[in-house]
Amino acid sequence: MSTLNLEQAIQQAGGDVVEMLRNAQIGNFAIPLRPEYTNWRDEQEAWATTAILFDQSFHMTDVYFTGPDVKRLFSESAVNKFDTFGRNRAKQFVGVNEDGYLIGDSILFGLEDDRYALVGTGVAGNWMAYRAQTGAYEVEVEFDHASVVNDKPRRIFRFQLQGPNALKVVEKAHGGPLPTIKFFSMGEFSIAGVPIRALNHTMVGQPGLEHTGLEMTGPYEQGPAVWAALIEAGTEFGLHQGGGMAYPTTAVETGWLPLPVPAIYTGDAMKGYREFLSAASLEANYAISGSYVRPNIEDYYVTPYDLGYDRMIRFDHEFIGRDALRELADRPHRRKVWLRWNPEDCARVLAQSLFGGKERTKYLAQPFNEYGVSQNDAVTVGGRPAGVSTSCSYTVNMGSFASIGLIDEAHAQDGTEVVLTWGEPNGGYRRPNVERHVQAEIRATVSTGPLT
Repeated sequence: MSTLNLEQAIQQAGGDVVEMLRNAQIGNFAIPLRPEYTNWRDEQEAWATTAILFDQSFHMTDVYFTGPDVKRLFSESAVNKFDTFGRNRAKQFVGVNEDGYLIGDSILFGLEDDRYALVGTGVAGNWMAYRAQTGAYEVEVEFDHASVVNDKPRRIFRFQLQGPNALKVVEKAHGGPLPTIKFFSMGEFSIAGVPIRALNHTMVGQPGLEHTGLEMTGPYEQGPAVWAALIEAGTEFGLHQGGGMAYPTTAVETGWLPLPVPAIYTGDAMKGYREFLSAASLEANYAISGSYVRPNIEDYYVTPYDLGYDRMIRFDHEFIGRDALRELADRPHRRKVWLRWNPEDCARVLAQSLFGGKERTKYLAQPFNEYGVSQNDAVTVGGRPAGVSTSCSYTVNMGSFASIGLIDEAHAQDGTEVVLTWGEPNGGYRRPNVERHVQAEIRATVSTGPLT
């Protein structure tokens, strides 16, 4: 096993971070779930029409922070405000570097007033663990890593129930009305005699529907009893079980960009953190894929403004990157939009990927269409660079392939036609999941609102 840290790995690669990550030998972010329970098309449709149950117990990393300084730690590290945060509260944690560029975001759960859990890909969790362990904070850190890198049982189960009938399913499994749970707060009840703590939030965009999602947790060993009770209760409400093919496509519908490139690979201020991270970490193997190829890793960094997170920024407290974000506020930004891909172009590219021989294009996989940890495809308008296309999937609810775009503000208008380049240059980078291919152009239409 390598004993190198990330900083040493970068130096070993000659300082070329882009080349190092472009050639990282892992595929996309692992979702260790059964691929399908029925078929991914019906499973996608269920979260918009009836209800779907996803098992999120395995693919995310949970990092626990406990101690009297836990609120101060997060307040001094996040763009968010923490004045009222505590037990049974939750929020989307957003952390940036000294220059105001995004390191990562995750969901932060207030388990107790002095005990928080940061849940997600592990990128934000690693950063906050470093902050806790190297700063003047009385905070203890515990990791419960994702199952693909963890040979121990998870501490808790995590079930996501989503859709118009979600609350009906839970109420029947619970045996009565649920307590009132405010949006992005947690409530407590029981199912099959098992104590449950549930977060009220909505994963996918469903206009006109409120309170349509619950994320439920409890003791891991009691998860099967809760799952069985939910499945039984859901029979009359059209409940589907969701598999690993449908699950990652929810991000495109809701507009959440799950894996932007973390702004940690450059700068003296981040050197200590790079030395903290192992060369075996996700950050050291953060495979960048797609046609957007730039010489400097900084070209892949994003700010909270690019992602629409400026609504979360509160300048009324001190935090890392505060002054830089103030300066960035009035500068031009990209804007997060949805890109609906042209069906005829998609059909042409898919056919060429299967029947094109030596001129085959990169395969348009369905439903989840990314082939790296962080997908980045070049977008142009009138032949000029206009931004980047990121997370991409097909869903039956949109009726097309689509992606999340980060587009220059001048082009971020409903109905604007853009062109994205599908596939990597020079036949593709030498990674196991990238076949030799040629690039192709796909037209897409900008939408500033959800496509469902």
